[in-house]
Amino acid sequence: MDTIAPAGRIDVISDAICPWCYIGKRQLERALALLEQDGLRFGVMWHPFQLNPDMPAEGVDRTTYRAAKFGGMERAQEIDRRITETAATVGLEFHLDKLTRTPNTVDAHRVIRFAALQGVQDAVVEALFKAYFCDGADLGDRELLAAIGGSGGLDPDAVWKMLASDEGRREVLANDEMARNAGIQGVPSFALEGHILFSGAQPAEEMAKTFHRAWEILKARAA
Repeated sequence: MDTIAPAGRIDVISDAICPWCYIGKRQLERALALLEQDGLRFGVMWHPFQLNPDMPAEGVDRTTYRAAKFGGMERAQEIDRRITETAATVGLEFHLDKLTRTPNTVDAHRVIRFAALQGVQDAVVEALFKAYFCDGADLGDRELLAAIGGSGGLDPDAVWKMLASDEGRREVLANDEMARNAGIQGVPSFALEGHILFSGAQPAEEMAKTFHRAWEILKARAA
């Protein structure tokens, strides 16, 4: 049996309403399986980035917002079609027509941070992505966020209590700012042991090759 290398860490900078981040998550999962076949096993940590940092706390009507952002609904709908088709290639069934709000995502990121402290971050990230892109959930709704956190393994009451306070808000905003100061302009972005490697939902095979090559370079430097 191959010896598993000491665990390294992959950091993913993402937003809960970024479709390419959900697609990238599926590609990353496949890449991790490929890496493990080569005897490399990595942990994953998710970090916040706001696609719309100036979004009002209550969010906005999605149709109006996207029509303004993309120069009309026809263009916005074409982008949604392309995203939906791409998502299907990795086994995701998007229903973007169900979405009515574009939310402020600070609270969603606070839930993701809270999930990391409880050891269920991956499951909660998955639940948030699924709720938004597949079920049309408003991720600005705290009651709904508590329920989604519950489906990912958190105590819904504990999530609600956390959201009712300021817990995690300062850290989320600081990490978002830190990502921007590091030059990150788009998500998902991926780092290995603190070294940013690439952005975008690259195919799993390319991801695996990049992580493998970077790991070998880091090991050589540490030798």
